[in-house]
Amino acid sequence: MLKKCFAAFFTQAVMLALAPQPVIAQAGVGVPMRTPDGQPDVSGIFTFRTLTPLERPTQFEGRENLTAEEAAAFEASERTRQNRDLFDPEAGAPNAGYQPRAEGGVLSYNEFWYERGIELTSDKRTSLIVDPPNGRRPPRTEAARRTAQEDRAYTEEHRYDSYENRTMTDRCLGTSLAGPPMRSGAYNNNVMIFQTAEHVVIQNEMANQARVIPLEDTPKPPFGLLKGVSRGHWEGETLVIETTQFRSDSGMTGPNMHLIERLTRLDPDTIAYEYTVTDPTVYTAPYTVMMPLRRTDGPIFEYACHEGNYGLYGILAGARELERQGRELRR
Repeated sequence: MLKKCFAAFFTQAVMLALAPQPVIAQAGVGVPMRTPDGQPDVSGIFTFRTLTPLERPTQFEGRENLTAEEAAAFEASERTRQNRDLFDPEAGAPNAGYQPRAEGGVLSYNEFWYERGIELTSDKRTSLIVDPPNGRRPPRTEAARRTAQEDRAYTEEHRYDSYENRTMTDRCLGTSLAGPPMRSGAYNNNVMIFQTAEHVVIQNEMANQARVIPLEDTPKPPFGLLKGVSRGHWEGETLVIETTQFRSDSGMTGPNMHLIERLTRLDPDTIAYEYTVTDPTVYTAPYTVMMPLRRTDGPIFEYACHEGNYGLYGILAGARELERQGRELRR
C-alpha cells in the first residue's frame, strides 16, 4: 500500500512539474492570467465543496439568494444535520434518511473523514442550478420515468446476482460525482487541472480519474466511453469543453447526453465552472449549473477505493453463503 501511495504521489508530482507554471500579469487588477504559450490559465488545484444544494429546497421556492442572516442560519442547521458523530441510539443519525443502511447504529464513517463544505457559495444562492429559474432539474420524459421504474425493479430483484448488477462505484470503475460534470459530494471534492499547448487534463480526487482533453478537433473513436468523448476549445477567456458518446452504463443520464462545460478564471483563487446538460431522451429541457472552483493547497491523493475491491467480493460472497444456507437475501 505504501508503495502504491508513493507511486501515485510521485506521478502527480511529475505531472505538476511538467505542467506550464502560471504567469500572472502585474499590470493591474483584472489582467487575465496566461500560460507561457499565451493561453488563458485555468490550471491549479481546486475544491468545489459547498453546502449549496444542487436543486433548490422547497422551503426556498422562488428565492434565488438568501440574506446573510438566513444563510448563516441555514449553514449552521446543515452542519448539524449532516454531522455523523451526532448519532443517537434511539433516533439514529441526524441524516439517517441519507444513510440507507444506517439502522442499528452502523454508519459509513465518522465526521473526521467528510469534507462536504461548511458554507454556501459566496453569493448565498439557494441552488447550484441556475436554469431553469426554479433551481430544479426539468421533469423527466415519460419514457425516462418508465425506464427508471423498470431499472429499479430489476435492480431490487437481481442486485446480488453478479458483479455486473452492482453500481460502477461498487466496482471501483468510477462515480458520477467525479463527472463529467463534476458535482459536490460528501468528500473528495478536489480537482487538479493542468495544461499544455494541445491538451487540458482534469484529474478528480474522487475515483482518481483523469480526463485528457484535446484542444483541437482530433478524430473521435467510433464507440462510447464511461466518461464520454471530450474536445475543448477557447472562447475568449473561457475554456469550453463539449462531451458526447457516453456509454449507457456510465452512470450519467444516458448515451444521448450532450454536455457543455465552461471554465473561466475569475481571479488567482477562483474559477467559474458552469455546465449545461442536454438529453431530450431523459429531460424535457436542458439545465445549467454554476459552481465555483476555489484554489486549495495540494496535493490531491490517491483514491484507492476498496483496496483490491474486497467490498464487492464480500457482498457477493455473503449472498452466495446465504443462498447456501437457504436464507432469504435482504433486498
